[in-house]
Amino acid sequence: MDSTRVTEHPTSFERRQPGADPADPRGALLHTPTPVPHSPTAALPAQARTGETPSTPGTATPCAKGKDPASPPDTTGPEHSQPAAVEPDTHRPRPVPEAIPAQPGTEPEKAATAGQERRKGQGVAPGQPTPMRRDGDRLRFVGAATRRIARGIDLDEIVMGLCRATVPTFSDAILVYLRDPLPVGDERPTGPLLLRLRRTDRIPAERDTEGGGFSPALQPEPAELSQLDTLGAELCEVRTGSALAEVLRGVRPVFTDAPAAHAALPELLGEGGESAVPGGQRSILAPLRGRRRVIGAALFLRRPERIPFEPDDLLVAAQLATHSALGIDKAVLYGREAYIADELQRTMLPETLPRPTGVRLASRYLPAAETARVGGDWYDAIPLPGSRVALVVGDVMGHSMTSAAIMGQLRTTAQTLAGLDLPPQEVLHHLDEQAQRLGTDRMATCLYAVYDPVSHRITIANAGHPPPVLLHLGGRAEVLRVPPGAPIGVGGVDFEAVELDAPAGATLLLYTDGLVESRLRDVWTGIEQLREKLAATAQLTGPDHPPPLEALCDEVLDMLGPGDRDDDIALLAARFDGIAPSDVAYWFLEPEDAAPGRARRLARRALSRWGMEELSDSVELLVSEVVTNAVRYATRPVTLRLLRTDVLRCEVGDDVPQLPRLRQARATDEGGRGLYLVNRLARRWGATRLSTGKVVWFELSKTAVQ
Repeated sequence: MDSTRVTEHPTSFERRQPGADPADPRGALLHTPTPVPHSPTAALPAQARTGETPSTPGTATPCAKGKDPASPPDTTGPEHSQPAAVEPDTHRPRPVPEAIPAQPGTEPEKAATAGQERRKGQGVAPGQPTPMRRDGDRLRFVGAATRRIARGIDLDEIVMGLCRATVPTFSDAILVYLRDPLPVGDERPTGPLLLRLRRTDRIPAERDTEGGGFSPALQPEPAELSQLDTLGAELCEVRTGSALAEVLRGVRPVFTDAPAAHAALPELLGEGGESAVPGGQRSILAPLRGRRRVIGAALFLRRPERIPFEPDDLLVAAQLATHSALGIDKAVLYGREAYIADELQRTMLPETLPRPTGVRLASRYLPAAETARVGGDWYDAIPLPGSRVALVVGDVMGHSMTSAAIMGQLRTTAQTLAGLDLPPQEVLHHLDEQAQRLGTDRMATCLYAVYDPVSHRITIANAGHPPPVLLHLGGRAEVLRVPPGAPIGVGGVDFEAVELDAPAGATLLLYTDGLVESRLRDVWTGIEQLREKLAATAQLTGPDHPPPLEALCDEVLDMLGPGDRDDDIALLAARFDGIAPSDVAYWFLEPEDAAPGRARRLARRALSRWGMEELSDSVELLVSEVVTNAVRYATRPVTLRLLRTDVLRCEVGDDVPQLPRLRQARATDEGGRGLYLVNRLARRWGATRLSTGKVVWFELSKTAVQ
């Protein structure tokens, strides 16, 4: 009896039959006792398409080795026919099982036909969802789903990718639970294991086409999922030894029809939640295991009218859970790194700018990229004695954690040197020495400027940094001619300082090279564009009104093009208001016993001239105490200066470097109460060491009656 043979592609488990020629490429075909004469004309032709018949009846037809040449041609074609022809002598059809061929009308023949219809997606009643058709669909679906999950960079994107990839292609609904809080890296979580429902997803209104052909043929309406909407508790605690703990410890996905998984559903979904889960292998519980531990669980659900999951679907769920868990682990680590970077930047850069007398400040900082949030650029504004302020901007090479660490050390060193009131060139010299101590390859540029609002002058020293730009009140912008100097870290280089006018109403702009230099333009072209941008912005407010400082910084950053963000950008703008000469009173006092009395009389006259007589008693008392302490140890004339701004400031300077300290005087002490009175009556007070001595200062509110 002739048998019906099906020609298919070979698989990896085919074996060569005994007696086959090892050199014969068709040696994997099954042999029968009836030999086929070997003829040069018996080469295998291209595989015929489904439904086609040989064009020349009676001639040799393609057949499996061992098939009777007299048997009728095979007109059923392969099960999965390929449109493209295969080269001769390379096509190896899959052998049929070594069994008795199924006869038409028998039970084996019906089972084989049903299996073929199931793989082809046929034989399903109208209106029913199409079953999974073949293993290749699962592979394509897993590939598309993992690519979708891998596109996420943060936690929400990864969880959303898992939900969108599986609904409705793999399941009709999904519930994703994650550990709360999620452990980071190798840290060991403390407290009980809590799972929080992170996201749920149902069948959307639109069809998901990214499943690679592994999708249901019938798209149900969302209204049919009303029973699934009742699933999911917001928070559940996984108790030690419970059924849910055992399922999570097993790591592998399981059908919820299994006794252990079915017992875990009430703990995961809440009391009564298991009754809403469809039965008959229509739900899969998959633990999400990261690099170290289980970090959550995913529940895949299908409607009761849809075809249930198959055992191979557990492998699909395992792949989805593994890729999602590893992605969540990486997202948590990335979030921690981003948090550390933000905290590092916040501590390295000034959280707020000071409000010194006679100058207004504004700043901006932009990292090189979202993934590199810290770098070596910094800015700073440091109040100095005498109502002066130091303006600093610098740039360490690179934009990494190492650059940020070096920047933090240099910024701290600059603040310490500024507190010593050293000249700008001396500050740069000590910064250069500090950079050399940090390493031979620690290079940085820096610009250090000191503004004096009383004299309306500014002193600038430069260490290889781009020159500042000064915007005058009339709208003219000029690039200040400052000696460039060598970068910090070179060593053995002298720095030079220049003193320039700083008229009232002018704006000084300090910046790093990321603002003016990129791959598309050189630094001098960028500086010229910056100067033109400042001049054009000043024209908008007129010649008598400078542009608002915050808006000016925003306009400056708007000059950046799409390809101009190659480096970090630090920007510091200072608006010079100055202090009018009529608001300053300055005297020299000889270090003698009569100096405190003379200081009281001079202060009383100045307050009377300014119309601030209500402060006379407090000012005379405090001035007398501070001047008395100064003349007791001074050898040179003592300076006394009163400044009238938003507050009344008094400064007393001498040539003694030791700073006074506040202490509690005993009842029997005859002195030691001067600074105690200053601390109780003054709004603020302090002492600053200078290169020539020190300055003790205090401030009083203009409106408060002391």
